[in-house]
Amino acid sequence: MQHGRALGIDLGGTKIEAMLLSPRGDELWRRRIATPAGDYGATLQAIAALVAQAQDAGGGPCSIGVGTPGSLTPEGLMKNSNSQCLNGRPLQADLQALLGQPVRLANDANCLALSEATDGAGAGAPVVFAAILGTGCGAGIAVHGRVLGGPNGLAGEWGHNPLPWAVPDEDPLFDCYCGQRGCNETLLSGPGLARDHAHVSGGTLRAEEVVQRAAQSDAACEATMRRWESRLARALAHVINLLDPDVIVIGGGLSRVERLYANVPPLLPRWVFAGGVRDEPVRTRIVPSAHGDSSGVRGAAWLWRE
Repeated sequence: MQHGRALGIDLGGTKIEAMLLSPRGDELWRRRIATPAGDYGATLQAIAALVAQAQDAGGGPCSIGVGTPGSLTPEGLMKNSNSQCLNGRPLQADLQALLGQPVRLANDANCLALSEATDGAGAGAPVVFAAILGTGCGAGIAVHGRVLGGPNGLAGEWGHNPLPWAVPDEDPLFDCYCGQRGCNETLLSGPGLARDHAHVSGGTLRAEEVVQRAAQSDAACEATMRRWESRLARALAHVINLLDPDVIVIGGGLSRVERLYANVPPLLPRWVFAGGVRDEPVRTRIVPSAHGDSSGVRGAAWLWRE
């Protein structure tokens, strides 16, 4: 299905963002609304309303791609979504029936990877690993400009692997909502960073407050940030040892923590396998997403371009 314009919809737990792009990737229209909390039917209607508004603003039909917090089973049912009302629902089929046209659907981290591999920080790179560090901790993989999905829809599901090379002060590890313990998400996400700070220092601060106070020479917050950077380096080294991507793109709220791009890469050689070669550099680049908060919705729009 081809249209001149491409509509991307980023379905998040708290907001739904829609963006209409020209064939060249120029933004033609954008709207953001609150997600109907825990209401599947209202969520479908909210998406339909955004599609109608986009078509009115753009002058007619457009292709539709949707990024979701979760993935589709081969049977077409949603799974692994932290928006619980989506799990077990035939979201793609229901949207197609409601809208009267085909809809492509992908995990939000896959949309980030596709966006950045198409015309973002990973443009032209053969293999792009895109990690979301925000409310959760997820990732997607794009190979030669195409999303890698896998038979289980789990390619890049990095947030629910255990943090590697754990050290004694990381025990006891935190429980994860997925039913496991010690997942990357429990320590590398924004809430994970805040929970670790509270666990060690006793102070109750949001992640952004920890970052701000560390920049103001708060010793406890600086120690929290250094623990977080060490853990992020280990988790990314694990990815490099397995996938060896050309570029790692960081998205989500914590992608704006500028110090990570200076502090994390020098830590990688300790854990990236070098085969005994002394001073072997780690050539994988770690960069922030070029499109920032808009990258996921742009990637959803590009799903028809794959």
